[in-house]
Amino acid sequence: MIPLRPDQECPGGADSIFMCALLTRVLLVDDHDIVREGIASLLNRAGGIEVVGSAGSGEEAVLAAGSLSPEVVVMDLVLPTVNGIDATRRILEDWPLIHVIVLSACRTPEHVHRALCAGARGYVTKTSAGSDLVRAIRAAISGNRYISPGIIPMSADGQGDISCRKGSVEHLSGREREVLRLLVDGLSSAEIARHLLLSPKSIDTYRHRLMVKLGVANRAALIRAAIEYELTSL
Repeated sequence: MIPLRPDQECPGGADSIFMCALLTRVLLVDDHDIVREGIASLLNRAGGIEVVGSAGSGEEAVLAAGSLSPEVVVMDLVLPTVNGIDATRRILEDWPLIHVIVLSACRTPEHVHRALCAGARGYVTKTSAGSDLVRAIRAAISGNRYISPGIIPMSADGQGDISCRKGSVEHLSGREREVLRLLVDGLSSAEIARHLLLSPKSIDTYRHRLMVKLGVANRAALIRAAIEYELTSL
């Protein structure tokens, strides 16, 4: 975790303190130093934004959110120790007024869906222009959501609604997770039924429940969602 340097703090005087109070405080989370430095330089030049610190892992991000009190966290998804989705969820559980903007190389509808379900207020791809990230931060502070142009919502391909009405993976039962793992392993309903000592009709019921909870329309999308949500290792 890298906090704000002393020489970056507000200078004395009522006017300067007032101006600093108007700045949007941002915490950067990415496991590459050069990426964090580049983003910090971009945001500090944007006007109205102040980078108050950075973190290189999900665990550091959670700690930094508590110690630095940022208004916005710019969060990568692929991070050591704790991934960006889980870090986002943990931060918002403890500090719900923080706005999280995901900045990631991942651009699939599933990744966007998971980020928004975790509570992110925006999703920007790393191939976007720098002004995209600035717009996302300002949108979040204004109470709006921002998603990079060109990202296709999940509803467009029949896999679910990006508004997260159906995408909750936290409410999967132990049996549903077990059925899901076996589906990903390629077993048919009949084979899963024999393995779990259940009827094929029961397996079909579990599969239907899984599709509803994960917001997908068919078996192939269900398996893809399981892989994207990293449920196969649970």
